[in-house]
Amino acid sequence: MRTQAKDLLSYPSYWAECYGIAPYLPMSRAEMDQLGWDSCDIILVTGDAYIDHPSFGMAVMGRLLESQGFRVGIISQPDWQNTDDFMQLGEPNLYFGVTAGNMDSLINRYTADLRFRSNDAYTPDGEAAKRPDRSVIVYSQRCKEAYKDTPIVIGGIEASLRRIAHYDYWTDKVRKSVLIDSAADILLFGNAERAIVELTHKMSHGVKIEELVNIRGTAIIREHMPEDWTEIDSSRIDWPSMWPKEVDTNKNPYDYDHSPTTNESCATKNEAGKKKAENNASEVKEIKIIPMPLASKQKLDSDKTYIRLPSFEKVRNDSALYAHTSRILHLESNPHNARPLVQRHGSKDVLINLPPIPLTTEEMDAVFAFPYQRKPHPKYGDAKIPAYDMIRFSVNIMRGCFGGCTFCSITEHEGRIIQSRSQESVLKEIEDIRDKVPGFTGTISDLGGPTANMYHLNCKDDEIQASCRRLSCVYPSVCKNLKTDHSETTSLYRKARKIKGIKRVMVASGLRYDLAVKDPEYVKELVTHHVGGYLKIAPEHSEEGVLNKMMKPGMGSYDEFKRMFEKFSKEAGKKQYLIPYFIAAHPGSENEDMLNLAMWLKKHDFKLDQVQTFYPSPMALATAMYHSEKNPLKKVRYKSEKMFVPKELDQRRLQKAFLRYHDPQNWDVIRTALKAMNKSELIGDGENQLIPAAENKRTSHHKVRSKTGRRKKPTRR
Repeated sequence: MRTQAKDLLSYPSYWAECYGIAPYLPMSRAEMDQLGWDSCDIILVTGDAYIDHPSFGMAVMGRLLESQGFRVGIISQPDWQNTDDFMQLGEPNLYFGVTAGNMDSLINRYTADLRFRSNDAYTPDGEAAKRPDRSVIVYSQRCKEAYKDTPIVIGGIEASLRRIAHYDYWTDKVRKSVLIDSAADILLFGNAERAIVELTHKMSHGVKIEELVNIRGTAIIREHMPEDWTEIDSSRIDWPSMWPKEVDTNKNPYDYDHSPTTNESCATKNEAGKKKAENNASEVKEIKIIPMPLASKQKLDSDKTYIRLPSFEKVRNDSALYAHTSRILHLESNPHNARPLVQRHGSKDVLINLPPIPLTTEEMDAVFAFPYQRKPHPKYGDAKIPAYDMIRFSVNIMRGCFGGCTFCSITEHEGRIIQSRSQESVLKEIEDIRDKVPGFTGTISDLGGPTANMYHLNCKDDEIQASCRRLSCVYPSVCKNLKTDHSETTSLYRKARKIKGIKRVMVASGLRYDLAVKDPEYVKELVTHHVGGYLKIAPEHSEEGVLNKMMKPGMGSYDEFKRMFEKFSKEAGKKQYLIPYFIAAHPGSENEDMLNLAMWLKKHDFKLDQVQTFYPSPMALATAMYHSEKNPLKKVRYKSEKMFVPKELDQRRLQKAFLRYHDPQNWDVIRTALKAMNKSELIGDGENQLIPAAENKRTSHHKVRSKTGRRKKPTRR
């Protein structure tokens, strides 16, 4: 059965609603004084500049809490070297809300090759290094230093993707849940509107934060799980083949060996285990333990069942268990059938509560209708904030993605169930941009979201959706139960173009072309009216083995879409081009695969200016592949086939060089690789050869540009 949730806007307003709406959420005591506030109920700390716009998480959370009657202040990009900035608004009455911002702080600062980025799009004038590495941890610690008794609530994408023990690319280690390292009281993951409203109202009625143990979309620390619950034990992958008839209910779930590298004798361990069990016996009653392979044969109370993941100490030392944990996490992501997850960290459990229920269309409309100024806070003056300049004339029409690409973090953060706004809400925002945003000249730069064409696309049957555990609705093929009729999107495009004062409506978000080809009328509408000469799509690779690791469709879907694109462009009398994006060094990608992709690019006369190298973001399935060299898309076993993963810097650079085979700077390294691969026949000037021979210097100083002659930024992930 589909799970229902309390209406986001049905809570009685907090008493402070009498203060009314703030022009901007205050960032100083002077602004608080102008509003007549003696204090803030909640103070939000963010690593981004404060832009009062629905594309920025802190603005959404702040305006949402304001709509509930709370007084919300913002501390933006504080100096983290001391506590002064963290005390500028005083102590909040309820809690500090901490986020790194719209981007993970480490991905924001470092490239995939671990080089420093020269700018930060979320900072005035693009200035770099205005936030610390691991911002959530650092900001939380400073808040606690400033006011040691004030609760800390962490959220945003950095916290969301680190809610369990996770592989950290920047240190090449598995780190603890950020909830442990930050010493925060509670973590909100995913789209957190429901969780933050429920949490805040309960705290405003006197409920202590440590009592908020079962709010959906939250993670907390527990000493032990309730005694009347059932534990599905998924802490191992080498279960024996023979089972007792009765499930063991006498095992003490807290008697784990968390020190895999120890010199203690067995007798010492057993004695310690007995003492530990005796100590726990007075506090904790027995929990029914069911091994994961037997769970499907048991009738369990879904409201009192959780899954025990391998502990932090185990996944830190065993990469196969890490891959297994990643698989379980992703299989338990449907909010209508997921079960809570528990992972031991030392002597404490991190409990990952059930995922949040997606917002309804009416709730989405309300969130986007708050009184945003749609501009940066006045304190920034005339400074340019690149991220704002990028989105100020764009409209977000939906959230989520059911594509499930293993390298992408959208699904892990926003979920697989699409949450769409109404057409009326979207059209009203376009009118607001026309009427309120300085510099608007009539062009909407993007009408999209995480993907361009999943607006109002969901499962045809609510009950099927409620029971589904597929990791993707479109891989290995488009699910027969998925609605693929794009008529809502097509209708929205047509209505948007008719708004007075709107000259053009562009679609710049990434297009899921294997889905688009299911509706030729949509493709015709898109190509005829909403492509500005170039349309970006992301095949990501040409080789089936790598595409399977990515959970991406084969090139047949690309070819089908290309035919449609060219046909409808010709009918419209337009010269338009596809801009394909590809990833180098993805787990499972051999040098031979990249060579074949390079030959495909040359055959189709694609000369890419900018390319992407795989970036192992926390919690992604492809990151589990990268770390473990095993494939969590299948059941993980110690004897599972080992994947090839290009980890060494020279390997990653070579694969990137193959994508830019046309660049003379890459020819030497490609020649060396081709000779090592016994592919020397591909060196020369022939039509079926990849790069010129070393003695051919006629293009060595010639700047080679892309087929389209236009530079494009890589698709944002």
